[in-house]
Amino acid sequence: MTENKRTFVQTIGSLNKNFWIASVMELFERWAWYGIYGLFSIYLVGSTDTGGLGFDHIQKGNIMGNIVAILYLLPLFFGVIADRIGYKLSLTISYIILIAGYYFLGEVSTYTQVYIVFLLVAIGAAFFKPVASAIVARNTDETTGTLGFGIFYVMVNIGGFIGPFLSSALRNSMGWKIIFIQAAVVITINLLILLFFYKEPKVEKPKDSIGNAIKDSVVNIFIALKDIRLGILLLLMVGFWTMFNQLFNTLPNFIDDWVDSSAISIWFNENIPFLGKILSLDGQIKPEMFTQIDALMIVLCQVFVSYFVTKMRHISAVIRGAVIATIGIGLTFYSGNVWFTIIGTMIFAIGEMMSSPTVSSFIALITPKGKEGLYQGTYFLPVAASYFVTSFISGNLYQAWSDKLSLLQKEMGKRNIEMPDVVTPEQFSSAGSKALNMSLADFEEKFGLKEEDLKWEQIRSSFLEYSDEKGIDVSEVPLAFSKNEYFTLAEQKLGMDHWQMVDMLWETYNPNKIWYVIVGIGLFSILTLTIYDRLIIRPREKRLAEIESGVENNKI
Repeated sequence: MTENKRTFVQTIGSLNKNFWIASVMELFERWAWYGIYGLFSIYLVGSTDTGGLGFDHIQKGNIMGNIVAILYLLPLFFGVIADRIGYKLSLTISYIILIAGYYFLGEVSTYTQVYIVFLLVAIGAAFFKPVASAIVARNTDETTGTLGFGIFYVMVNIGGFIGPFLSSALRNSMGWKIIFIQAAVVITINLLILLFFYKEPKVEKPKDSIGNAIKDSVVNIFIALKDIRLGILLLLMVGFWTMFNQLFNTLPNFIDDWVDSSAISIWFNENIPFLGKILSLDGQIKPEMFTQIDALMIVLCQVFVSYFVTKMRHISAVIRGAVIATIGIGLTFYSGNVWFTIIGTMIFAIGEMMSSPTVSSFIALITPKGKEGLYQGTYFLPVAASYFVTSFISGNLYQAWSDKLSLLQKEMGKRNIEMPDVVTPEQFSSAGSKALNMSLADFEEKFGLKEEDLKWEQIRSSFLEYSDEKGIDVSEVPLAFSKNEYFTLAEQKLGMDHWQMVDMLWETYNPNKIWYVIVGIGLFSILTLTIYDRLIIRPREKRLAEIESGVENNKI
């Protein structure tokens, strides 16, 4: 690694126009993505009476894990396409797909519909990812790469902070649909920036066809992975990214289920009421606001952390970052105490700042000219693999070990307390329309199921009155009953308030035991990365130092 001898200001000044345009477009793309993804886990499993979709965590895990894994695999192919058709055209295609995908994501409500439309969003995002990274790689060198990718990562997190913050604020007053409209509008802004400000540099493009390029890309990836430094590092980073994914795929649900943030909500509403109104909902700080701490920390500190990391060996920075991140993510799942959540997220952010952009910078250093899109695509391999693992942790494992509704249903069954089923609008309207011999569209229109603010008590009453009036037997129709209604009825039957019930479930079922899995993954990553450094990287560095020393001696 060539040492950076320029000052901080000189290094910043050496970055060119296309670097900054790519960074700004990254900001807006992340604004749109995290404006949805930062709240998505809450939206997917949220109670239907508040506009959520009422899915279970296994469905949520499949949507947020498997589809995003596909998103990170596609750059392997889309990167080589971008190298041939040009970055401007690739970004144009990406933005058009994203605008359509984000808008329609707010218009669908069944599991299958959401899965398909979110897959469309993933395809659009996959066109964007390798191009943005490749533009940065083309416009930085060995001395500016770490800082350049650090700045790029700051842009990611400015977008990652603004998007969820605005979406969270807007959903309070305008409902869930507005967050999808916001994402479509933000990508439209990106399209305008691309068309009017980005100028494609003259670069010699590969001559082979796109079809042959896609076929050859798999072979090329395997060739690239034969570099032991790259291949093993990417494999070992799966654990780090699996930890990181918990911040969005699992932690918001854990906070929503188990963390009592009412004291902080009260303080904000009493001392900074305008901010308290934005941050709070139903007397609690909204779960997605806690993940904002990570983005805010990175916005404030990333450039400086990246500058100090330039003084470290790449792999040392990655290992130290993994240690810090493991401590942080462990604290967030260890306790239902809100301060563990806050402090843990802050600590995790420091580890993330050290590790993530450093890996990207390392890949840029070994990328052959003209193949930036392809080689930057390899960076997404461990991220893709981590999302497949995450789909199980945030889905099946969370459903079994940590989902408040599932544990409460188990407890009510053990106590032989009769409770109704929790029924989604999809289940209710499908069975109800068949019983009344109506089309699904007519049924939903008649009983107001398309309304943003569902009033299940009124819907049930209207449905039963209508079926009784027509003399139709609807005893087999599962009547709509939301998660929140289930909690309220259970509290009444148990003779507890909500947080007394939560404490009882915590003491009985220990939902934080998912902590062992997440921290175990982090510890495994630290151990294997350390072995990797000792057995592969340090011996290579020693040999290179000896070769350079021999060359210098010959010159003398």
